[in-house]
Amino acid sequence: MPTTRTDASRTRPADRGRRRAPELARFDLAQLRDYRQELTAEEHRISYWRRLVQARLDLVVEQDDRSLHRLRDVLCDHLASSQRLARHLVEPTTGPLPLPDLAVLWERGTAGGDPDLLQRLARAEHQLSAYRRSLHERLDAATGELIARYHENPSLALAALPLRADNGAA
Repeated sequence: MPTTRTDASRTRPADRGRRRAPELARFDLAQLRDYRQELTAEEHRISYWRRLVQARLDLVVEQDDRSLHRLRDVLCDHLASSQRLARHLVEPTTGPLPLPDLAVLWERGTAGGDPDLLQRLARAEHQLSAYRRSLHERLDAATGELIARYHENPSLALAALPLRADNGAA
C-alpha cells in the first residue's frame, strides 16, 4: 500500500529558521559570518582547556593508568582537530580568553587527591563550562540570525561561495 504525505509534512513551521537576534542587526552579512567564525574558534580553544582540566581532575582523583590515557587522548584529539582548524585559529582573538587560573593544572597532588587542588580544579572546570555554554548561546544566536537572513533573501547565501578568478569576463 503506497504511503501518502500529509499536508503537515509538506509545510514548514512558520517560525522555523527565522529566529532573530536584535543585538546582531548592526552587523552586515560579512561581519556576522566573521563574528560566528570567531565564536567557533574560541569555543574550540575553551573546549580544549576544559578537556585538559577534566583530564587533570581525573589524574588527581584516580591517579592510575586510565587517567594518563585520558590525558593522552585529550592532547591527541586536540592535535588532530587543530590541524583541521589551523587556518581558522591562526588569527589573534579580539582579546584574552576568560580562562581561570590554570596554574592548578601543573600542581602535583597527593595520592587520593588533595582537597584544595580538587576544589581549584573543579572551580576551573565550572568556569570554563559556564563560559563555553555562553559561547554556545552566542553561536546559536549568530547561526539563527544567518539562517533568518538567508530565509528572507536566499541570494545572500551565494555570497558565501568562492568566486572564480576569471568571473567569466573577457
